Amino acid sequence: MESSTIIRKMMAGNEIMVPTYQRAYSWETPIETSDRKTQTDVFLSDLEEYSRSNAKTPYYFGHFLFEEKNQKFKVIDGQQRLTTIIIFLSALFTKLKTIRALSEKEQFCYEDMIKRGSEFRFLTVDYDEQLFIDYVINQAKSDHNGLETESSRRIVRAFDFFKKQLSEKPEDYLIKMLSIISEATCTTHPVQNESEAIQMFIFQNDRGKRPSNLEIVKAQFMYHVHLYGNNDKDALVKEIKNRFEKIYKSISSIEYRINEDDVLLYTLRVYFNSLWETNSLSRINKRLVEDNPIDFIMSFTNALSKSFEYLSQFFGADERTNFKIHSLIALGGIAVALPFIIKAYRYDLALDEIGNLCSSLESLVLRHRLIGTRADITSRINDVFEKFTESTKDISPIIDRINLLKTTTDWWWAYWNNDKLKESLQGGINHSVAKYILWKYENHLRAQGKAGYILRYDHIMLPELEHIAPTTEPELKPHGYDMYDDDFRNQFLNCLGNYLLLSKSHNASIHNDSFPIKHQDYKWLEQQREVQSLVPDPSKDIWSRDIIKSRKDKIINVIMSNC
Repeated sequence: MESSTIIRKMMAGNEIMVPTYQRAYSWETPIETSDRKTQTDVFLSDLEEYSRSNAKTPYYFGHFLFEEKNQKFKVIDGQQRLTTIIIFLSALFTKLKTIRALSEKEQFCYEDMIKRGSEFRFLTVDYDEQLFIDYVINQAKSDHNGLETESSRRIVRAFDFFKKQLSEKPEDYLIKMLSIISEATCTTHPVQNESEAIQMFIFQNDRGKRPSNLEIVKAQFMYHVHLYGNNDKDALVKEIKNRFEKIYKSISSIEYRINEDDVLLYTLRVYFNSLWETNSLSRINKRLVEDNPIDFIMSFTNALSKSFEYLSQFFGADERTNFKIHSLIALGGIAVALPFIIKAYRYDLALDEIGNLCSSLESLVLRHRLIGTRADITSRINDVFEKFTESTKDISPIIDRINLLKTTTDWWWAYWNNDKLKESLQGGINHSVAKYILWKYENHLRAQGKAGYILRYDHIMLPELEHIAPTTEPELKPHGYDMYDDDFRNQFLNCLGNYLLLSKSHNASIHNDSFPIKHQDYKWLEQQREVQSLVPDPSKDIWSRDIIKSRKDKIINVIMSNC
């Protein structure tokens, strides 16, 4: 490869692939319900802006760093851009072929950049490779079934997005885009020495767009092994690569649930047995300059791999089968709980025990989110975290400590007690927490009545918080709500008694209607039917402040009894 070249020459005749110890495809694609900019639409808009500019200089795609071995090139830096280029070009060639057959020049371009015979110019990580070939390159697959990783779903979304964007484009547009990309300039740096490649990755990314802390740690570990691994270097590097292959496979299945750098931090807290660990890179860098960093590197990499494995199980199969785990995850904001969870899996606790631990931690997290005190929770629970060890495997001190926090009146411990909780439930509540509370209340009503089965939170289609009496008074009167005076607006509109859990589509259909109209449509959840029972005849009775207060008190009593 030439150090300064064009994209087509860089790819022609070469085999470029993403090694399995590197991150899989991570660029996001816009969705119809959001106007948020993502990497793929910025990629396209930048190309189109360049096309309109009539610039005299070629488009520039940046720098690519490769490890070269046996005429094969492993992408160390730049694979997200390169993956997107191939996805876009494949969609472009597909559209062009629907207009006419490729010219000889275009066919050569396709063979140089996409595929010649059975030779692929670029392939992604091996666990997404077949999907990449089938969906993007050969297009033998068109359905979305069997997408096992989040990275594979991103590949599919990006290809579908580009196909849709190109579907109405004229031939001239396609030809110009093909020319812009194939003739775009780039710089490359292939190295034979893996240590040099890793060192360059660290150097470049400390000065450019910063990668994740996890990626930096991986590169640092591999570099230190190259420096200090001596005769065991090759075996140690291979082990690290294998560990990170597992880590990235785990990330692709849970990254929509949790941030990878957070998992790194939680692992650090478990590894050093302290919830006070707050800066992953600083702590790891400090340890790497101490004597014999190799032992630390290998043991921590193993612990990190295990943490991702445990959390994949926790957010995956166990969340689907254990309702207590599902309930904690549904609450969200559970960073304080996850180091405890990692330990529980590490010590091979039974799933029922993990579920009980989740329930106890859930009550603490809920209180912490509702009460909103500035008091530090870490100082109140770090000691029981430290004593939760493999030799004891005992969760009872953790549960006892949380129960103490819930009941004590001692000032230093009492920020999360029942009095504080009850006080926090009186007025307006953060909407995400309010939805969670109403879901818990829904399951309480189901347990009392004939509905029977427990409702999972994710079985409610896009749950939203409905104000039964709308925050803005309906213009048409009579509307069936109490008088909209200052007392009603300040004390009753924004409280649990006036909140209702609805699906997004249901909420949109009844947004600001009068109470009699809403009343007849409240029939899907038990809490909606309860509202109907509280006002049996809305033609005669209104949704009053007395009813709102009574319902609020009932919901609070349920939460106090269960949390």
